[in-house]
Amino acid sequence: MKKSTLEFLVGVFVLLGIAAVVHLSLRAGSGTLGDGDTYVIESRFANAGGLHSGSSVLVSGVTVGRVEDIRMDPEDYSAIVTLRIPTALRLPTDSMASIKSSGLIGDKHVTLSPGADETHLEPGARILMTESAVDLESLIGKMAFGAVDDESTESTPAAETP
Repeated sequence: MKKSTLEFLVGVFVLLGIAAVVHLSLRAGSGTLGDGDTYVIESRFANAGGLHSGSSVLVSGVTVGRVEDIRMDPEDYSAIVTLRIPTALRLPTDSMASIKSSGLIGDKHVTLSPGADETHLEPGARILMTESAVDLESLIGKMAFGAVDDESTESTPAAETP
């Protein structure tokens, strides 16, 4: 009888260990490991291209939060980005939110630049000053097609000159 009780307790211990590992893996994967006390704020962008739920929120290059949700406003077709940041981080109301990329072709993240206002953003408030993501493909396309256009106009007068 003692052997089966010991085997049962070892089995329960192993199952609890597996459940703990699964729980920690899911929390770490979703970026909510050690979140603590947080609140959400919103920002409106004309273009949130490349940004996704779970992207980092940075202040002075330090990751302080996560992008919780991205949705479109049907009235003006802008992107509303919901950010989850720690309660200890009190952002002034004149702060700015920008969508930046890590490196040349890296993942997108939101960078918050604190302002100098005396009042702070309340939970659920919206950051009014934003800077949208730069669309690298269209920028390169404009540069490439602009250069082709310039070459064709330069070669035409030279061909007409006797």
